[in-house]
This record gives sequence, C-alpha cells and structure tokens, in this order.
Amino acid sequence: MKHQPDWQPTASRAALKNRAQQLTFVRGFFAKRDVLEVETPVLGRCGVTDPNLDGISAQISAQGVEGGRLQTSPEYHMKRLLAADVGSIYQISKVFRNGERGRRHNPEFSMLEWYRIGFDDAALMEEVSDLVSGWLNCPRPKITSYRQAMIDWASIDPFAISEEDLRQRCRQWLEPEQLTDLNRDGCLDLLMSFAVEPNLGTETPVFITQYPASQASLARISNVDGFDVAHRFELYIDGLELCNGYWELTCAAEQRARFEADNRLRNAAGKPEMDVDEAFLAAIEQGLPDCAGVALGLDRLLMLKMGTRDIADVLAFPIERA
Repeated sequence: MKHQPDWQPTASRAALKNRAQQLTFVRGFFAKRDVLEVETPVLGRCGVTDPNLDGISAQISAQGVEGGRLQTSPEYHMKRLLAADVGSIYQISKVFRNGERGRRHNPEFSMLEWYRIGFDDAALMEEVSDLVSGWLNCPRPKITSYRQAMIDWASIDPFAISEEDLRQRCRQWLEPEQLTDLNRDGCLDLLMSFAVEPNLGTETPVFITQYPASQASLARISNVDGFDVAHRFELYIDGLELCNGYWELTCAAEQRARFEADNRLRNAAGKPEMDVDEAFLAAIEQGLPDCAGVALGLDRLLMLKMGTRDIADVLAFPIERA
C-alpha cells in the first residue's frame, strides 16, 4: 500500500495569524521611518563565497544564462540598489541555505534585511532594538563584546589564547582527527555555539559586538585595545541568534580580497569555490554610500513571540512536508 504523504501544516492557525501580524508590524515600522520596501531576485547568477554558507544551485534554462543559484541573502542585490542611490531600503524575502535543517533551521526561511544610509553599527543597533523590543514587548538589549562573552562563558580570551590551547579546549565536542581539520575561527565558532550562545540573552536580550577581524565578513574593521575587530553585531534572545549586522565595507578592492580569501578557505575545506559576483563588485566600485545593514530571521522572531523552540511550529510546511 502506498504511503500517504503528511499533507497537514505544522503551524497552528494562531501561528499563521501571528506571522501575518508580524509582517504588518514590520511594514508599519519602516513606513514611519520612510524606508523603502524593495524586491530583488530570489534566483540569481551568483552565490556567496562565505565558507560557512552553502547555497542551492538551480538549472536555469534561459538564453545567455547558465547555472544560477537560489539566494542565501538579498544582500548583493540590495547593495547594488544602494549604489544606484535609491536611499535606505528594506526587504522581506525568502532565502535558501543547503544542509541546514533542525529545530532552528529550515533550508527555506524568511529574512528581513535592511540598510540605513548614514548609519554606523551603533545607530543600527538602536533601530534593531526599537523593532525587536516593540514587537516582542521585551527589554531593550544590553551590549557586550565578543571577547567579554568568551571570557565570561568559555573562560578564554579569544585574542590571546594559543591555537593549541584553543584546540584542547574544544576536545570535549570533537574527536582528535576532527579537530585537526578546524582552523582558529572554526574552534572559536565551536566554543561560541556550545559554551557561549546557550547563555546569551537568557535574562535580557544582548548584542554581541567587536567580533575578531577574521570574522568580519562584509563589515569594516577597527583596532580596539590593540586588536583588530569587526564593526559587526549579533542579537541573542534566550540563547537564540536573531540577527547579524554590519557597518558596511565600502572598498571594492578589500571586498575582492575577502572573496578570494573565502574561496581559499572553501578550497581547504573541500568545498567548491564560488564565482565572484562581478556585478556586485562593480556596484561597490561605483560607490556604495556610507551605510549599515542587518539581516534578521523572521521565523526566529516569530518563534520568540510564540514561545516555541521549534521552527516547524511557525512554518506552514517545513521541508519534509513541502
């Protein structure tokens, strides 16, 4: 007898109603601030080089186009709009990341991404606080540095610890042969995931700031207390990472160098190298205005609103039922 597929949604009607209310709230929030809503492609020619992200390829059958990828973020296309002088913008979009499925992850999920002209990371954190605290009716986040969080919860100074001591600290989670494949940032990510993150935002929401420069991604870098750190922040509530924001890098040459470094890391990890998005780099070369941007997981924001720890509870149809 043929197995009957499970056709029913996993989200309750209450969750679906809350999702609709959340979208109304977000659009009203940005309308009051005169931030323009935009749409950019979900299907693009290029993906991201980030070694920690795996996109999903698509077979496009169109004249003059080969390959293609579902977007892991609307970032590159939105920055091309910024370079075309459209002003501050936001977008509510579906994005796709391969290999991600769990209580907090689904390969397809909803993202809110926005960019504010003339903002730095500190100003953008204030606006993120306005949005999140306004929707969740929770206290405004406090701010702590990546270094201090690591000292408090992992008992290490991430900037001073030797690589050998760092590997020893990670032995409780990985076998010795697995540890040999991890670089310094890989070990730090492991400690962040298992030792630090579960403790973040359990009493009040918290922004983590001043990540190591090696984890800057598309953020600017400054020197603080003798260490190069990124103008990057993440917001945590009840151990759940909610968003990732930057005071955006505007130098095309530095951006290209980071893409090339990403591909070297991908190659070392046995992952395919990714084509560099030349249209994005051309836009940066033309002139990206001084701005700060942030990507926020709308499904996770809804999980916090509903008081659930499983993303399936706020999705109509997670991948197993799609």
